[in-house]
Amino acid sequence: MIRIAQLIAAALIFAVALAYLGFTPARAEGGVAPALSSLPLGYRDWRLITVAHEEGKQNDIRAILGNDIAYKAARDGKWPYPDGAIIARLAWSYVSSEENNKAFGQAQSFIAGAPTNVQFMVKDSGKYASTGGWSYVQFNDGKLGDPAGFGACFACHVPVKTRDYVFNRYSP
Repeated sequence: MIRIAQLIAAALIFAVALAYLGFTPARAEGGVAPALSSLPLGYRDWRLITVAHEEGKQNDIRAILGNDIAYKAARDGKWPYPDGAIIARLAWSYVSSEENNKAFGQAQSFIAGAPTNVQFMVKDSGKYASTGGWSYVQFNDGKLGDPAGFGACFACHVPVKTRDYVFNRYSP
């Protein structure tokens, strides 16, 4: 019983200390907290929506995954996506495969190299109305990126507003 009282007292002291120090949760541009603070459990097991390759500055290869809600919406071509949809973008550097090229007898094979980052779009049309109903989140090496930069994601997605701000389409 004394142990529980000690734990409760420690928790209260910790909460007061955080309030005193002015701690606030991470905020994205616009003052709204990002939808995720850690990588969703099991996201690597979500279903594949499509793959993509970006050239230029990005020069990466991407797998676009969706939770069950996002996958069904993408597969059925239903826009806007329903609340609760989460789209994951896993990216790796795009590199030539010398081993494969030797087997083919010419330079033609490219593979995923080092991972770059993981990004998520989380749909909540009420909470994130100012960014098209989506929260944008990035993780670097498994750690939450700087939420101050997440607001910039929305500006890039505005050109695909007619597809509910989602670049990729389902690839059967």
